[in-house]
Amino acid sequence: MVVKYKMKKLVILCNEKVSNDKDNNFYSLNADLQILPDGLNSKYDVFCIFRKLKNKANHKFILKNIKACSNIISFIYNIILTFKFKECKYLIITITPYTFLSFLVLTLFKRKNLFLYLMSSGHEEYRHILGKKSVWIYNLMFEIMTKGTKVIVCHKRLFDESKSFLVNPSRLKKNWLENNIIPDISKPKLLYVGRINPEKGILNFIKLFKKLDFDCQLSIAGNKDKFENDNKNIKKLGYISDENELINIYDKNNITILPSYTEAHPYVLEESLARKRPIIIFEEISYVKQGKFGVFISKRDEKSLGKLIKNIIKNYSDIQLEMEKNSLPTEKLMIDRFFEIIK
Repeated sequence: MVVKYKMKKLVILCNEKVSNDKDNNFYSLNADLQILPDGLNSKYDVFCIFRKLKNKANHKFILKNIKACSNIISFIYNIILTFKFKECKYLIITITPYTFLSFLVLTLFKRKNLFLYLMSSGHEEYRHILGKKSVWIYNLMFEIMTKGTKVIVCHKRLFDESKSFLVNPSRLKKNWLENNIIPDISKPKLLYVGRINPEKGILNFIKLFKKLDFDCQLSIAGNKDKFENDNKNIKKLGYISDENELINIYDKNNITILPSYTEAHPYVLEESLARKRPIIIFEEISYVKQGKFGVFISKRDEKSLGKLIKNIIKNYSDIQLEMEKNSLPTEKLMIDRFFEIIK
C-alpha cells in the first residue's frame, strides 16, 4: 500500500493583482510574485490570496490554488476560510492596507506561524508617491506588523538585522549564466526592463535621455501603452514575458539602466550582470550595488550620465573582465533559503 505524503499548508497573502482565464490559469503582472509561490509549492501545499485584475497579466503561474479577490471583504473572507487548515503557516508579502487588515484578522483569531516578507521600503515608496505627510500611515502599519511576525527581508537595510531573516531574491536559472554574447559597442545601446510607473523613474529618465548630445539608443521593455514616444532613438519593445526572449534583449544591448527612486533588491540588476552587461543606477538607490562589479552610480543629470555612458563604452572589455568576479544568487538558492526560514 502506498501512503501519500500530505504536505503542510502555506497560505500566501499579497496585495498584488492577478488575472485568470477560463481554464483556471492565473497570471501575475509581477514576475517576482509568480516565481516565489510556484517555487514554494514544491514542498508546501501553497494557497494564495491575491487581488483581482480585470485585464490579463503576462506571467503564468504553475500553481492553480489561487483566489483572486475583487474587494477587501472577499479578501478577508478567503483568509477566514483558511482557518480550517491544520498546521497552517502564513506568508504575508509587503505591507499595504490589504495585508495590514489581513494581519489584524489573523491576530484576532490567534493564528500562529506568521511570516512577513519585506520586498521593498514602503517608507520610501509612500514618501515618493503620496508625499512625506503620508509616511506616518506606513510607519504605523510597519510597527504593528513587524512586532507580530517573523520578518524576512531582501536587504538588511529594511529591518533590524538581529530580528529578521535575510534572503537574496533571484530569478536566475542556469540559462542566464550561459552562452554570453559579446555586444556591439559601436554606440551606446541602453536598455530599461520593468514597469512604467512613477517610483521606477523611467518617465523622467526619458526626459534626461533626450538631453544627451551624442548618438545613443534606448530600448524600453515594459508596457508600451503607458507612455508616448516621439523620439526615433527610443524603441518601445512592449512587455517581455518569455525568458529566452528577455535574455536575447539584454544581449542585443550593451548598458542596462535602472532609474528607480526606490528599490530593495532589483532582479534586473542581477539579470544584467548575468549577461555581462554593465548597469547604471542613480544616487538614490546606491545601496543596491552591494559591492558588485559592473554597477555604476550616476547623478540624475545629463552631464553626469553622459560622461558615465561614454566611460563605460570606452572601457567595456575591462569592465566585463571585472564582472566575472561577481557571485550571483540563483532562483534555486532563493527558494531553498525560504524553506530554511519557514520550516
